[in-house]
Amino acid sequence: MIDWEHLEIDRSKSLYKAIADKMEDGINRGTLVPGERLPAQRQLAEWLGVDFTTVARAYAEAASRGLIDRQVGRGSFVRAHPQSAPATIHATIPAADPEREAATDPSKNMPPEPDDADLLKRMEDGLSYVAANLRPLLRYQSATGSDKDKRAASTWLGMHGLVPGLERIAITPGAHAAMTAILAMLTEPGDRILSERVTYPGIRSIARRLRLDLRGLEMDASGILPDALDDAIRAHRPRALYLNPTIQNPTTLTIPVERRLEIADVVRRHGLALIEDDAYGFIPPKPPAPLAVSAPELSYYIGGLAKCIGAGLRLAYVVAPGGKTAYQLGQVVHDLNVMPSPLPLALATRWIEDGTADSIRRAIRKETAVRQAMAREILDGFDYATTDHAFSLWMQLPAGTNRAEVIGRMAGQRLGVVASDAFTVTGTPAEHVRVCLGGPLDHAELRKGLHALSNAAQSQSYMG
Repeated sequence: MIDWEHLEIDRSKSLYKAIADKMEDGINRGTLVPGERLPAQRQLAEWLGVDFTTVARAYAEAASRGLIDRQVGRGSFVRAHPQSAPATIHATIPAADPEREAATDPSKNMPPEPDDADLLKRMEDGLSYVAANLRPLLRYQSATGSDKDKRAASTWLGMHGLVPGLERIAITPGAHAAMTAILAMLTEPGDRILSERVTYPGIRSIARRLRLDLRGLEMDASGILPDALDDAIRAHRPRALYLNPTIQNPTTLTIPVERRLEIADVVRRHGLALIEDDAYGFIPPKPPAPLAVSAPELSYYIGGLAKCIGAGLRLAYVVAPGGKTAYQLGQVVHDLNVMPSPLPLALATRWIEDGTADSIRRAIRKETAVRQAMAREILDGFDYATTDHAFSLWMQLPAGTNRAEVIGRMAGQRLGVVASDAFTVTGTPAEHVRVCLGGPLDHAELRKGLHALSNAAQSQSYMG
């Protein structure tokens, strides 16, 4: 039997592999016997003085080697007859398809893409897990995700201070689908809803499709004004408030804690449903607590994976006010989408369980800071709002030029530049553009695009 509490591991190599190696060595030596139960992952992480994700990756690695079985609700056990990991569908990974690359939409606000070889290999390993479970993943499944997927969602949400019961979690095919389902459940055509005056274009599209009257609220540097929210609730009797409170799209502002508490107080006073779209909340290392923490009984919290892992997953974790509302939401998701696709859902769950998802998130955070530094250098002298953890910036154009001119001058560039018209709910659109720094652009392409933007944003008179 292994003395796990005092286990010595080789710290000169990847810790998760070192832990898995110890398991394999123990099985070979007979100090780990078939059927023996392994320590709980959090307990082992505490004993070894390592992160929980390191131990989670170690257990996943041991399972992929065929050394252990992981049983839902019981734990992990030494496999009776160790076997090799299931073979992947192909012995080699096929060459990239250039048509897939050409299909990318540069106008979307995408995170930078990982390019670290070790991380990419770990991401690919997740596909081997999906391939090994291909047949069940091609079947109809729960409209809001299995318990296994919800446990992974709970782990992910826990990184942001949310600890809901599984009965309150609904998994949807992306944040856009979540917002559509929530509003379809809460409203009827003609109802009013509220949002920031300048906000994510998706909520405008959804409101238009559902024939809802979307009203924008006045904002300052800290977000929507609580008094404006209170007045609008009294005047318009809205059914819901939509907010994108952390690294807001497109302004990149983050509502500070004090303002969040004031907004939550107004919402609770009026009993107004809150839709919190936390698309970017997992990127900063120390973001404010979600509004849902202060008004859980009214909040529909949406933790989408598009911005913190990758848009192609099309998944979002929704925390509903309660088990009943989560069930009702699941019925609407089923009516609109049937279910989230099991294939990307299994991949996301695997990546969360073995720590890959957290590594992707950290890689995005690190690369975003590099790209922001590049933007500061090239766009020095221009007026724009951003933060080190945003992969876009909100640029006010100089006097003497306008957004239509800039968009026209940027035609043919791969840098995504979108005019303020797409984001403005109330009032005249300002002479602003959103500039996307992420996506498939490498550093050379981004630098080229930013220089082109710098030239395009100069006034006609300055350009001579």
